[in-house]
Amino acid sequence: MKKGVISALSALAGAVIGAGVIGKKKDKKTKKAWKMSDKHLALFLMMNQWVKVKQEGKNLSAYFEKNGYKKIAIYGMSFAGETLVDELRGSDVYVAYGIDQNAETIYTDVEVVTMENTLAEVDAIVVTAISFFDEIEEKLSEKIDCPVISLEDILYEV
Repeated sequence: MKKGVISALSALAGAVIGAGVIGKKKDKKTKKAWKMSDKHLALFLMMNQWVKVKQEGKNLSAYFEKNGYKKIAIYGMSFAGETLVDELRGSDVYVAYGIDQNAETIYTDVEVVTMENTLAEVDAIVVTAISFFDEIEEKLSEKIDCPVISLEDILYEV
């Protein structure tokens, strides 16, 4: 009889521990999914603001010209970074280079480097990866002496 009780208790303990391990894995996946969801919502809202700016007939080059930024770099060369390059094409604002952790896989009209490279002098760096702005700003500020600006802030100031 004691063996049966011990066996049942062992099985129950194993089930509880197993459920706890599975729960932790699911919790980790859920947190990652929420983080990605928040990131994509922030990007959507930023791009929506950009559409509003364009509907008002404004161009982001006005922001850079007003602040005396003639030569800039763009951190984050995915969709928003490419769109910013396109918007500034033909203006008096020169995009000197892009910065992206996946520089070797990005093909665009501007040179793309990683943050580990030496960063050439520019008037400002625009960060399109708005969900990670604080961390990126901190790292860039250690490497180069110029304003680091969030694209989101520019869109609300234009």
